[in-house]
Amino acid sequence: MQASTPVNRHHLPLTRISSFSCRRVSSASRWRSTVRMGLKEDGPSLAVVGVTGAVGQEFLQVLSDRDFPYRSIRMLASRRSAGSHLTFEGREYEIEELIPESFAGVDIALFSAGGSVSREMAPAAVQRGAVVVDNSSAFRMDPNVPLIIPEVNPNAMAHITLKKKGKEGWLIANPNCSTIICLMATTPLHRHAKVVRMVVSTYQAASGAGAAAMEELELQTREVLDGKQPTCKIFKQQYAFNLFSHNAPVLSNGYNEEEMKLVKETRKIWNDKDVKVTATCIRVPVMRAHAESVNLQFEKPLDEDTARQILKEAAGLVVVDYRASNLFPTPLEVSNKDDVAVGRIRQDLSQEGNHGLEIFVCGDQIRKGAALNAVQIAEKLL
Repeated sequence: MQASTPVNRHHLPLTRISSFSCRRVSSASRWRSTVRMGLKEDGPSLAVVGVTGAVGQEFLQVLSDRDFPYRSIRMLASRRSAGSHLTFEGREYEIEELIPESFAGVDIALFSAGGSVSREMAPAAVQRGAVVVDNSSAFRMDPNVPLIIPEVNPNAMAHITLKKKGKEGWLIANPNCSTIICLMATTPLHRHAKVVRMVVSTYQAASGAGAAAMEELELQTREVLDGKQPTCKIFKQQYAFNLFSHNAPVLSNGYNEEEMKLVKETRKIWNDKDVKVTATCIRVPVMRAHAESVNLQFEKPLDEDTARQILKEAAGLVVVDYRASNLFPTPLEVSNKDDVAVGRIRQDLSQEGNHGLEIFVCGDQIRKGAALNAVQIAEKLL
């Protein structure tokens, strides 16, 4: 649920972001509650696929935080996790093995179990009438599958409704985390002055590679400080006290897959095949939340004061831009927050006539960059 926000929330110091971003309640306290606010007889039937993973766990946290209505929920994972139990909102659930029959009677299925699982199981869920919101890259560039950021292009899913008896469901793709964070900040400006070229440099946290990468970063940090050789299982090189090019496979054009996702997904979401996008994606030793430096070139002039006001009024954004005190967004301050933070808003001096801007964006990869965006999509179906 949204915390109450003062009128001047965008002018609060960086250290007070938590006072106006969506309130986070620890799973330990919230899920043990005997009052299950989301459980409603007239709500949809849910399934969470990949429930034991970092994003799967965040799905549950977001559903609980937002009091998402549901009449039932199925916890689905691999055979290895099947049979174990978890407690959610005061009720104990047995984790079930993911099979096609798991989706019988399911209205909405939230998927975060990897592309190969989605390619196999998402069609099975759709065939059984579920609306699938998939967090993998499996269907993002399928022209028949809408790629949705609710604050950006909700009209692209306007034709999708919850199933009617005997009818097939639908498939909706959740964009890549870097794309979500980037377009949350750039779309309001794009609507005003039309972006013709965008240069993005990302600084991506361990959370983007999952819980195991986060654990390895913590382990490596301890090992390096103790003078030991760092354990490198998730990544091929030392992560602690280091940074390196994103670990996605490098393509023949010299870009890696993560960078090309930003290029292709932006064009699809904006429905603009002509917008020029280039990206460089870097892994940095940050536990959670990504940061991005974004350079924009516009078709129409846009001065920084107008841009700042546009961003202050945009849904899901908070402006943190204090030049005098050199305070701007940081991954630490946006971790576990719903809002995407934007700052370092300034004119690009290399472009004439106010046709260019520079901004710096931070957003929680697991929260808004994955689970929250997917749940917001599901909310559009209610």
